Amino acid sequence: MKVLLVHKFFHVTGGAEVFFFETGRVLEKYGCEVAYFSTINERNRPSSYTKYFTHAPDFQSGNLLKRVRAIFRIVYSYEAKEKFTELLNDFRPDIVHIFAMFTHISPSILDACREVGVPVVISCNDYKHICPNYKLFHHGHLCEDCKGGRFYNTVRNKCCQNSLVYSVASCIESTSHHALNILRKNVHTFFFASEFMARKTEEFWGKDSFRWAKLLNPFDSTKYPLCKEYDDYFLFFGRFVEEKGADVLLQAMRQIPEPKLVLVGDGPQIEQLKGLAAQLGLENVEFIGPQWGEALDQILMRARFVVMPSVWHENFPYVIVQAFAMGKAVIGTDRGGIPELIKDKENGFVYPAHDPDTLAKRIEKLWLNPELAVEMGTKAKAYADDQFNDQKFYETLISNYESIVK
Repeated sequence: MKVLLVHKFFHVTGGAEVFFFETGRVLEKYGCEVAYFSTINERNRPSSYTKYFTHAPDFQSGNLLKRVRAIFRIVYSYEAKEKFTELLNDFRPDIVHIFAMFTHISPSILDACREVGVPVVISCNDYKHICPNYKLFHHGHLCEDCKGGRFYNTVRNKCCQNSLVYSVASCIESTSHHALNILRKNVHTFFFASEFMARKTEEFWGKDSFRWAKLLNPFDSTKYPLCKEYDDYFLFFGRFVEEKGADVLLQAMRQIPEPKLVLVGDGPQIEQLKGLAAQLGLENVEFIGPQWGEALDQILMRARFVVMPSVWHENFPYVIVQAFAMGKAVIGTDRGGIPELIKDKENGFVYPAHDPDTLAKRIEKLWLNPELAVEMGTKAKAYADDQFNDQKFYETLISNYESIVK
């Protein structure tokens, strides 16, 4: 089968890009022919399809007229459509699989697919299809103000990167696409990694108003060893942004001076969080900066367990699956798709978001009972190996592709 994969970035910035590249890897591993479409960027990975890539609009620099034109390109990019049509005609795919196209590419490529008669599927890794700022979260709280097409609330809340320019552009983009019904009209099937995101989409769009299927993100847990050994720390790793809830974790640590917390990562909140740790007098907390690849694997392998205190509706956190693959239990919140991965009291604990008291109790329980942490971690590894491996992902994906193409 010939598959054309589309994503707005061709370099890794987070879990969405891991999903994109891993899908391509698995498809190629099992004999599919894969082509790629993305935007031009100096950080891109090398690719034989670079000549087809499009420019992303820039609406933050230049004069007013240039910015206005850029906003219209977000809504509908003729350059992206032209480049994509050229790739469609040259590659002639059986199916187009889109991961992220908003803002950088635009849904103009959907028109190109319709004109040549190629079916389209979309993997929704975030909430952009129903929420202009991707998250259903801003300024410290959950938000559904735009439900019912009320996208003007984006500007009122200034919820897109806390920027008026970004918020206005996103408001225009979402309002236009909603009015044209451009997604449901042109996309055959939406893939969701969590039941939560599918049901939340139904709340916004209406039940039975679109076709969807569940597709867990690709990850090969079987290539990682089960590690029952541990050192004297537990772990948080991820971006330091408000929705990840690291501040709640630090508040919990004030109540439990014995366990040691190691935090891996970077982000706009890093200095604020270090200041909070100092203000709370936390001597059992260590920030070690961003770590990647094998360095992160080694830190994760020796951790007692992992904590994920997210306060937004995470869809499919790779952090949990990475921890499970190493045999580490995870303590996570009751938000989004997190409870679909963490089975409470089996391979970890689920606790109410924004509740440092309960979080402290869960951390203390696993810290004082290392045998329980190992037992939960062993169950987590068995679950991850069964659910997350290349063959299972490929069989689920190709089954969906074939039914759609037929």
